[in-house]
Amino acid sequence: MDYNSKIHSTLGALLADPTSYRRLIGKLLYLTHTRPDISFVVGCLSQFLSSPTSSHFQAATRTLKYLKGSPGQGIFFSSNNTPILKGYSDSDWEACLDTISSVTGWCFFLGNALISWKSKKNQNTVSRSSLEVEYRALAMATCEAQWLLFLLQDLCIPHTTPVTLFCDNKYALHIAANPVFHERTKHIEIDCHVVRERLQNNTIHILPVSTSLQLTDIFTKSLNPSPFRKFISKLGIINIHMSACGGC
Repeated sequence: MDYNSKIHSTLGALLADPTSYRRLIGKLLYLTHTRPDISFVVGCLSQFLSSPTSSHFQAATRTLKYLKGSPGQGIFFSSNNTPILKGYSDSDWEACLDTISSVTGWCFFLGNALISWKSKKNQNTVSRSSLEVEYRALAMATCEAQWLLFLLQDLCIPHTTPVTLFCDNKYALHIAANPVFHERTKHIEIDCHVVRERLQNNTIHILPVSTSLQLTDIFTKSLNPSPFRKFISKLGIINIHMSACGGC
């Protein structure tokens, strides 16, 4: 996706027949189950199914070109792995130009294998600050961590240590550790309770991470090629064709 500009509903001329655009987006949505690297762009383009424009179709075609250039790319699951959960959460404030809504993203690893990820626009509320959206993202990731623990329990896979959650917003980390509510948190009180409860019962353990190492940036915004390729590698997404050639 073009990282120099943000796409919106009125960009370009309306398509005379939106059927081809809708069919294409439907196929791309199916691919997001195994290609997390296109989750953000597909989620963004899915907003314009009712009235797609030529610019939207051009962006979807750009995604197709990217997929054609890497048909063997996918998530790698190693046979030698440690069943320890860790996750990352992040949010991009006012990412949508049409609704001024933020985009939330998270991803979870079991050992080194990516097993859960999400790129989602927050449609219910317009947040007043970047702190609020960051903390809401942390709360959503906390709930996902709890669900993954229940899933491992059902599969009889023990997980005795807290799930490590990485967040790059220092104020969100301070609020999670501080049991006192104040003006910054009065709009997110329920989310504060969710995170603190999981912290107190050792379900999660929150740690800071540098913005340059925040893997969920790939799920919340369009990136230039260099960090995009770096994050893909760190997510454990490889191209089996390139790997095979390297082995030869």
